[in-house]
Amino acid sequence: MLKENEFERYRQMLLVIRTRLRGEMEQLTSEALDRSDLAGESRSPTHMADMGTDSFEQDFTLRFAENEAEVIEEINDALDRIDQGTYGLCEQCLEDGKSAAKSSILKTRLKAIPYTRYCIDCERKREELAL
Repeated sequence: MLKENEFERYRQMLLVIRTRLRGEMEQLTSEALDRSDLAGESRSPTHMADMGTDSFEQDFTLRFAENEAEVIEEINDALDRIDQGTYGLCEQCLEDGKSAAKSSILKTRLKAIPYTRYCIDCERKREELAL
């Protein structure tokens, strides 16, 4: 289980990541929308292949921004878990009735994915079920 000072370290890490992702998401969305506006203003004849490429790039950029928005939501949930004192505990292990001491997520995993909800074993099981 995490110590009190570790919660604050993870909180700061999550806040830094969230700030960075918000900036990237705003930039990506702005670029995609600007690209769309520029395409609409063009009065010159456009080749269909160029239009398809522009559309693909815009869709790709917007989907990437959506993925970042989902990660931001996961970060917000992780910050809530810190406030509730459940951060660093695997939600699935707890749901399965394991004690908090046996539900801890490894610190190496939290450092790699600080917003994770699940220990590595439960995450693997979830991924196998998703296939």
